[in-house]
Amino acid sequence: MIAKKPMKTPLLHYQQMGKGEHIVLIHGLFGSLENLNMVAKPLSKSYCVTSIDVRNHGHSFHENNMDYSILALDLIKLMDELSIDQFYLLGHSMGGKIAIQLALEYPKRVKKLLIADIAPVSYPPHHIEIIKGLQAIDLSKVHKRQDADEQLANYVDDLSIRQFLLRNLSQNKAGQFSFKCNLTYIANCYSHVMKANQVTQNNENKPIQFMGETLFIKGGASNYILAEHKEAIAKILPNSKAKIIQGAGHWLHAEKTSLFNKIVITFLKE
Repeated sequence: MIAKKPMKTPLLHYQQMGKGEHIVLIHGLFGSLENLNMVAKPLSKSYCVTSIDVRNHGHSFHENNMDYSILALDLIKLMDELSIDQFYLLGHSMGGKIAIQLALEYPKRVKKLLIADIAPVSYPPHHIEIIKGLQAIDLSKVHKRQDADEQLANYVDDLSIRQFLLRNLSQNKAGQFSFKCNLTYIANCYSHVMKANQVTQNNENKPIQFMGETLFIKGGASNYILAEHKEAIAKILPNSKAKIIQGAGHWLHAEKTSLFNKIVITFLKE
């Protein structure tokens, strides 16, 4: 009888550029590693930048579980495979929550933590129409991206948001369109994505904290980080501070790229 070899755990898809100390970038919901290219490229002049696709996104594997501890472990497995022991960590939106969870559970791996426009709190569901719209697209009637855009417009008014979402479409050699992301699993796990970070208790019945230096970067026109979140942040990230980019919304790294990158690089070198 031939013994079966254990299946190797799938690893996240990633891209790497530059040389130097390691920094890892994590995108947000419905995004991919390409979303942070405008951050990765300048950083690669001084750092080795690893940009990742979160599971069920981009070119990474698909699994029906998106608890933050699981998402953080995905990244740790990749870092172990790449023999990267310690790294700076930057996450935007959902990617920020993944970064926070990783720092809480694997604090010795994280040199410094940068969180772009998200707090470690629960948010009310606010992507329901987006999910409905994406699931409602009849791909058999999509012969060009404009066809998908016209269908999605019935659910999402904002053209820029539709353009961002439709980056998830890919076209094969036969001209057929499909989604790179797994809409079914994302929809199934959406309630978990909206939850606060999962904070366990230590032996003294106190919440586990990440004591390393942490920087929150908030879009001045965004309501993702509010004054009422200050207590929740301080409870688990006591060594944190914040910078506000005025005139920027939730997509602050795309709206104010030069200023965002300047803030990031300054914090890394402090």
